[in-house]
Amino acid sequence: MEIRQLTDGVAVAGQITPTDIPVLAAQGFKSLVCNRPDGESPDQPNFADVESAAKNMGIEIRYIPIYPGMMSLDDVHAFRAALNEMPQPLLAYCRSGARSTTLFDAAQTRV
Repeated sequence: MEIRQLTDGVAVAGQITPTDIPVLAAQGFKSLVCNRPDGESPDQPNFADVESAAKNMGIEIRYIPIYPGMMSLDDVHAFRAALNEMPQPLLAYCRSGARSTTLFDAAQTRV
């Protein structure tokens, strides 16, 4: 799992699995945001499985799925709210980290 730091409190990564959650907790992550829709790839875990593992470790998690090329203003507002409301450090993830990075960049603008 490759984690890329965007700010002191926000990082992005590609797809994570339930077995990654203890490692993320040990690294100090307090929140996760999933930006990958369920069923995008047959080998990805369902959000519910990652959510269950995160909650068992005391990590907050939100589901803001972004379909490739279909990010909306509502998605940007939801991600901005997550950044403002969830404890940091926060890790956002999708297939490669690109959508999460794009969403983070958009959430930094005032729209």
